[in-house]
Amino acid sequence: MKRINSFLIFSVLLVLFVSCNNKKSEVSDLEKLRNSNNAKTYPAVQMDSAQAINFITKQKVQELLDLSTLYLSGNRNTEIDSAIYSQMESYFHKPDSVTFKNLFKEMDSLKVKTVKVNNLEVYKDYYKKDTLDFAKFSVEYFDNKNKSLGSFNRNAQYILLSMPNTNKEFKFFFLNFYSTPLKKDSTSLGVTK
Repeated sequence: MKRINSFLIFSVLLVLFVSCNNKKSEVSDLEKLRNSNNAKTYPAVQMDSAQAINFITKQKVQELLDLSTLYLSGNRNTEIDSAIYSQMESYFHKPDSVTFKNLFKEMDSLKVKTVKVNNLEVYKDYYKKDTLDFAKFSVEYFDNKNKSLGSFNRNAQYILLSMPNTNKEFKFFFLNFYSTPLKKDSTSLGVTK
């Protein structure tokens, strides 16, 4: 009997030891943001080009929105805030003073603390002879109590620039964020009455 009890105790301790050591340490969202930049392109998993573009676009949209909430939660005048802001600018091809105006205005008015991107779909729009790349997605905002503030449909225009001296690598940049797609005029020139 004593031998059975000691065997059971040993078995339970072994199971506890193994289960405690198998817990994977998750990286916090803040740690992910701290280490994210615009250099990472696509995962090691093999995807076709459409899947890769969709995956990358969703990743970049989520990262930019996460950085925006982090920036807006700060004082906006510290060194860390300026570092976050410059990191956000690196997601844009040619950032200027109005790049984040619509985004910040909306998030400030709703007092957004976290954001989740859903239902992202990339599509092409044709304007004159140019092909424009857009992402249509829904974004759900949450407050500081993790209560949903609503889900909104948004658009972003992006560009993929090929890296010099390679034909397989490219860099992702936003051209416009929370932009409205170009509207095509339905009337031809000179046919108004």
